[in-house]
Amino acid sequence: MLKISFENKPINTRAIAIIINDQLKLDPETLHIDQQFHGIISKTINDKKIFNPKYGYSKILTATNKEGEIHHLILLAIGSENDVTEVKIEETGGRIHSLASHCKANLVGIKLGSKIGSFSPEEAAAQLASGALLASYRFNKYFTKKTEDEKFITEEFVIDAGDSDKALKLFEEKKALAMGVFFARDCINEVPNILYPESYAEKIIEKLEPLGIDIDVLGESQMRHLGMGALLGVGQGSANESKLVVMKYQGAEDDSDPICFVGKGVTFDTGGISIKPAANMHEMKYDMGGSAAVVGAIKALALRNAKVNVVGVIGLVENMPGGNAQRPGDVVTTMSGQTVEVLNTDAEGRLVLGDCMTYLQENFKPACVVDLATLTGAISIALGSTYAGCFANDDDLADKLIKSSHKTNEKLWRMPLHSDYNEMINSSIADIANIGSEKGLAGSSTAAQFIARFVKEGVKWAHLDIAGVAWDRKGTNPICPKGAIGFGVRLLNQFVKDNYESK
Repeated sequence: MLKISFENKPINTRAIAIIINDQLKLDPETLHIDQQFHGIISKTINDKKIFNPKYGYSKILTATNKEGEIHHLILLAIGSENDVTEVKIEETGGRIHSLASHCKANLVGIKLGSKIGSFSPEEAAAQLASGALLASYRFNKYFTKKTEDEKFITEEFVIDAGDSDKALKLFEEKKALAMGVFFARDCINEVPNILYPESYAEKIIEKLEPLGIDIDVLGESQMRHLGMGALLGVGQGSANESKLVVMKYQGAEDDSDPICFVGKGVTFDTGGISIKPAANMHEMKYDMGGSAAVVGAIKALALRNAKVNVVGVIGLVENMPGGNAQRPGDVVTTMSGQTVEVLNTDAEGRLVLGDCMTYLQENFKPACVVDLATLTGAISIALGSTYAGCFANDDDLADKLIKSSHKTNEKLWRMPLHSDYNEMINSSIADIANIGSEKGLAGSSTAAQFIARFVKEGVKWAHLDIAGVAWDRKGTNPICPKGAIGFGVRLLNQFVKDNYESK
């Protein structure tokens, strides 16, 4: 893991990162570095053909100092100081790590002589460190023939920024959050022959119980006794037993009602009998991204000792087309007593969530419920990979989630629930159909309405459809390599921090 230290001493590393605003003025500390390198920094940033001060632009200079030593000077534009946000500083930290790794610099130094935007040097240092740490994540466990050069990654950051103790204290909370994100990414990236419901549950116990989190795992016989016919129906074609995992974090000093999170945990989704096309099916290991967000968020809250009570419930299944697989046309009875006609076995996540929602409400009194699921391809058609869809039965809850999402850059867009969509999931032979009656229309909204049928009156609930944002194929995210993003961990943590922890 990336080593990060905060020190009050001159930066003398072979790679030095320098942040430049659109005014192109260097503070005294940066001017001193510039003088050591014969003015190359000021000459570069003042040449419009070479350097663009717009946020996100970067330039690497290889230069010799007065002692004849070769250094890499990594220049990063932060844009207008008036527009600087925590997200931009974190992304800048991620870019520094990426550029330093490109330079094959094992150690990179950053000198912050003054505030960045409205952030103090210590705050900016912690945010830069957070971004660099998040960007340093790699899932390389199955490579056996990579060369040392191919595996190279910058291993250490040294940041000189004002009060080093204060910067370290600010960073510790961000580090705890990064550990939650890393755990979520590890689970999502793991291959499906290694991560399946039972092994996933064991992994959760191994990593979360030592943090003081109470964990209960229900097997198929227990779920059958509870009447969870919808969840069990999804997994009945698999040789791997389905599981329900309940995580309880008691961080508050009282017995206040818990904030409740529910996650879809389909460890691999073939589509079942309604099988998916072969192209990119291997990526369906990320269909448990909602559950990973819940697990990662609870880990982060425990690591930073958040003073709140939280319950997480995740349904873990594998959707396979085995000889005992669920068929289109089957009718299942849910834990709530409602019956569902299964018209498409690839609309399985909502079946899992329905039973999870009922179990949660039967056993806990939630302050609110937020479920996360890679639920529909329709949400990607509507919002691409920029936003997750947010559906809610409570405007205040939706507003709080959306405000927190802007702070973490895990963006949400409010999507509609409506009685028309509710009517579209009526079945001719059961209480509910698991897909809408009008093919291709309102797919994400009818899926959300399905889950809403399992929300009891008076319970504040939001559904986040993260199908378009859980997996990155482009590799352009400054704080995350290709693959699992861990979307939702930082959002849920921020939501809790903003609304349920005492200031």
